Amino acid sequence: MPDNKSEIKNNSPRPNASASSLEDDKYVSEALSGNESSYKKLVDKYQKPLYFHIRKMIKEVELVEDLVQEVFMKAFHNLSTYSNEYAFSTWLYRIATNHTIDYLRKKKLKTLSIDEPYKTKDGEMEIQLPDETYLTDEPVMKKQRKQMVQEAIDDLPEKYKAVIEMRHMEEKTYQEIAEILDLPLGTVKAHIFRAREMLYKALKDKKDRF
Repeated sequence: MPDNKSEIKNNSPRPNASASSLEDDKYVSEALSGNESSYKKLVDKYQKPLYFHIRKMIKEVELVEDLVQEVFMKAFHNLSTYSNEYAFSTWLYRIATNHTIDYLRKKKLKTLSIDEPYKTKDGEMEIQLPDETYLTDEPVMKKQRKQMVQEAIDDLPEKYKAVIEMRHMEEKTYQEIAEILDLPLGTVKAHIFRAREMLYKALKDKKDRF
């Protein structure tokens, strides 16, 4: 969460701002002061609109909810940079658009990975590249990163660890997790959101120590 001493930049109200926009600015100010219920109000207000916004940009429906949560995480971690010169909704949708574009760009690069055969209508072919000695440590680095993530997951409280493992390792849907754990769907989403926040902080702390 942002520093409790943070305030909205350019804190004077915008001319002709709508009631909804002024309400958002109130929630943001309260959230920056450490009020967690105001975070939840912003999530409740924009979760569905963001879902449909991102859904227009990607084909994989099952990934939309994950992207929505990642957008909220990115927005909340950068909330102190928000300036009410523009509407909070405009700022949030810009983050959502950029984050989804980044996802699509990374996905495109992944499909052209040199580590796997490239599929064509005539079959599979391998992309051969010259040997680059400076890449010889890459498998070790990947293994170390994977180990760091697993250690961070293992350190999570059991209720958060369970949902993260089901979602990201077993690739179960939110609904399947809710049914397996006999929990309301909203609780599952909240647990996954909180677990990701804790993982983000734990991995950031690990990175800062090295």
